[in-house]
Amino acid sequence: MAQPRSTKVIISLASGSGNQEEMSGKLMETFNAHGLAVDISLAQTGDEVAELARSAARDHWNTIVAGGGDGTVNSVASHLVDTEKVLGILPLGTLNHFARDLKLPGDIAAAVEAIAAGRVRKIDVGEVNGRVFLNNSSLGLYTIIVREREKQQRLGSRKWPAFVWAAFSALRRYPFLNVSLNADGKQFHRRTPFVFIGNNEYAMEALSIGLRDRLDRGHLSVYITHRTGRWGLVRLALRALLGRLKNEKDFLALQASEVTIETRHKRLRVAFDGEVDVMKGPLRYRVRPGALRVIVPENEKE
Repeated sequence: MAQPRSTKVIISLASGSGNQEEMSGKLMETFNAHGLAVDISLAQTGDEVAELARSAARDHWNTIVAGGGDGTVNSVASHLVDTEKVLGILPLGTLNHFARDLKLPGDIAAAVEAIAAGRVRKIDVGEVNGRVFLNNSSLGLYTIIVREREKQQRLGSRKWPAFVWAAFSALRRYPFLNVSLNADGKQFHRRTPFVFIGNNEYAMEALSIGLRDRLDRGHLSVYITHRTGRWGLVRLALRALLGRLKNEKDFLALQASEVTIETRHKRLRVAFDGEVDVMKGPLRYRVRPGALRVIVPENEKE
């Protein structure tokens, strides 16, 4: 396969940087060693990432590389949906869920090698009220965790201690939502601590929990519990690890191409790929099959 004609690289410094000039120089050397002339931009904030991605999508670049965590990748990818431009990924975040599910290497040199090889696949994206997500979107507990984690980080905590404190804070408050959910015409009513909508299907059991084996099956996955208290949530997690979640009566898992969620709230906090925003209800989810062109490893199966 021919190499990309032109490559723009957008790096989020919020992902952990060190010396900016040194990092940029090393990246340039790594790309050049694989025969790629690239233009590298460093972004201090999420707004800068979005503006650089918007500009690059309008410009002549064939491949646009996002360097950062899932939030950065989402921000860049949202400007490339339904275009001929290709997304490349440098997994520079803490967890890198999207890169992991694409089977991309965590090593930066190996990730650059994959970008240089330029093997492209079309994958699905999820969307809710016009907002794109690559991994998942959720309501309830997780939005509280994200907000509290960001608060703790602003106060000086490192990411993992901040996450642990945020999870403890969310479980202590443990709010419930009364939701009406319509999945491809099937109606469900639940009082629940969370609703989780995935772009394609997540494994929910044993050692594969939280992983996706495909991103091109053309459906959303929906996961929701019913009246589950704190200890009930712990019990569900243990049953998942033991491979017994499918038969759990308080846990609903299904697939759909369109999902509508209504609550008594006019505005809801909604999480997207690790970021939180406020949206007006009802929330209308849909899958957009094959809407994003992305670089994958050469050995990745079709």
